[in-house]
Amino acid sequence: MRRVLGGIGVLWAVATIVFVAIRLIPGDPALAILGGPGSQASAEAVAQVRSEYGLDQPVLVQYLVFLSRLATGQLGDSYAFRTPVSTLLAQELPVTLTLAVAGLGVAWLLAVVAAWWSTQRGRTAALLTTGLAVTASVMPHFWLGSVLIVVFASSLGWVPAVSDGTLRGWVLPVLVVAVPVAGYLAETIRDGVVDAQRSAFALAARGRGESRAGLFGRHLLRHAALPGIALSAWAFGSLVSGAVVVESVFALPGIGRALVTAVTQRDMPLVAGIALVSAAAYVVVLAVADLVERAVDPRGGQPADERGGPSAGARRGQRRRPPEVVLAPTVAAPVTGGGTDGSGTPDQAEAR
Repeated sequence: MRRVLGGIGVLWAVATIVFVAIRLIPGDPALAILGGPGSQASAEAVAQVRSEYGLDQPVLVQYLVFLSRLATGQLGDSYAFRTPVSTLLAQELPVTLTLAVAGLGVAWLLAVVAAWWSTQRGRTAALLTTGLAVTASVMPHFWLGSVLIVVFASSLGWVPAVSDGTLRGWVLPVLVVAVPVAGYLAETIRDGVVDAQRSAFALAARGRGESRAGLFGRHLLRHAALPGIALSAWAFGSLVSGAVVVESVFALPGIGRALVTAVTQRDMPLVAGIALVSAAAYVVVLAVADLVERAVDPRGGQPADERGGPSAGARRGQRRRPPEVVLAPTVAAPVTGGGTDGSGTPDQAEAR
């Protein structure tokens, strides 16, 4: 329930930010609806549009009407494309989601390979991998896309420079969105592997004769994947935002290009629809990442003492250690003869 309320709060915040941002853009929304300043619309036409779309109402009334329509799923019609926003999203959202999902998958592949190489090939490999990961993580999408086009499309001719609808046309766009994310993931996974190598379960696996590949794949990677999975949720949002640039560079018909057009022409319904769908996708990805974390490590939600481990076991052992028993020195009882005092024989006295 808390996660659902949090998701609703995120969507409300995104809708509010979009409403305020559109209002701050210079220009008249009525003119944008009529085709922009170059349309030479008459004052009567502008007034009619204002009345039709409620632009002559106070800002607070417009905001409440805007939220009520979004809550009922009424995204409205696009000012620029003259088409229902829901129809545009249904046509263009699959392209952006395909780009983001494929980019995240390739980023994980590159990050795991980099983590394996850096942790198995010595200090030089680790330093080289760290430098490459840091460099990749700060590469701008536009610059990286331009370099890849020049090298692999123009010079080598291996792939097309723009998307042509084939699998080869997806290679460069996916690489552009994947490389920066792979840099973050590689460093995170590598740090997790280094920490896991010093743990008790890794030492036990080595003692059983586990190979390097088996130790990395079956033990170390599972431990190191948890922070990487959490980072992937943030990375998905970065991939969607990077799609705005990548789709423009490679002429992909996704919501990124539509968003650029919508912002330029003050197309508020389309901007709001894209922002809300992107935020909803981000909330869903967060929930999926949480489920994947629980599947990888079912003990993740338990307290530390219940999960066990060396530290928890040591604490339990300290709490359950019985008190030390200090034995006092034994003093031999005096040996007396068998009288009526009940001392008995010497053997009996010694026994007592």
